Amino acid sequence: MTNLITKLSAGAVALMLALPAQAQDSLTADSVVATVNGTEITLGHMLMVRASLPEQYQQLPDDVLWDGILDQIVQQTVLSQQDANEDSRRVQLALENERRALLAAQVIEGIVDDAVTEDTVQAFYDETYLQAEPTQEFNASHILVETQEEAAAIVEELNGGADFAEVAREKSTGPSGPNGGQLGWFGPGMMVPEFQTAVEQLEVGAISEPVQTQFGWHVITLNDKRNQEAPDLAAVRSEIETQLSQQAVTQKIAELTGTADVTRTAKEEVDTSVLSNLDLLEE
Repeated sequence: MTNLITKLSAGAVALMLALPAQAQDSLTADSVVATVNGTEITLGHMLMVRASLPEQYQQLPDDVLWDGILDQIVQQTVLSQQDANEDSRRVQLALENERRALLAAQVIEGIVDDAVTEDTVQAFYDETYLQAEPTQEFNASHILVETQEEAAAIVEELNGGADFAEVAREKSTGPSGPNGGQLGWFGPGMMVPEFQTAVEQLEVGAISEPVQTQFGWHVITLNDKRNQEAPDLAAVRSEIETQLSQQAVTQKIAELTGTADVTRTAKEEVDTSVLSNLDLLEE
């Protein structure tokens, strides 16, 4: 599963080339790789920066990243030490928010890992796609004209034996006219409601009465219909995993907030314009 924690800390890294080989034996996350005026920089600090890199940098080899990451941390440390006597209120609040977000993301990651497994994905797929009622798809053609009278005349012409595609090419004002009115395959809800309803009520080969939509007047014929085949699991796996994740997280959050002792200041009691007063952070 995607590591949700590292995504929250993504930042740009200035990359540099030329790197010495680094011994890895006996190194741990607490191993000190540099000091800046006595402040230790550990391998763990570097690992967290590496984990938070954008995807395009994740593909670079470690020896290309080492100096760039370490240089960034050294530079940030030097800068931060210039105001080391006391963190500003902005920094304190930002750190509190970041810590809260990281802890929450860690819990969410655990919820998602528990909820999204091969068994749950397969069960969701079976229930949603294999065991569900089949969905019909329709293949139709239409002739679009401006008035009901024109459409009625076309219906009469077609019922008299005229070729639908030829009439469409000759008289339809819609973009499908040059193609004989052919619309191809479509499923439920893909057409405007009036058109969709008319198509679903037709028998294969039948010609509709004039149908009005926002685009004008239509004469429709149903060329064919079929049951829509279930997609392969691989094609919908990502969508299933997303749905399972969202359901599990939403349910857990509702459960936790429902049992938590939460108090809120009523919005009516606050001048909400204070939310734009960033000067308060300087007090």
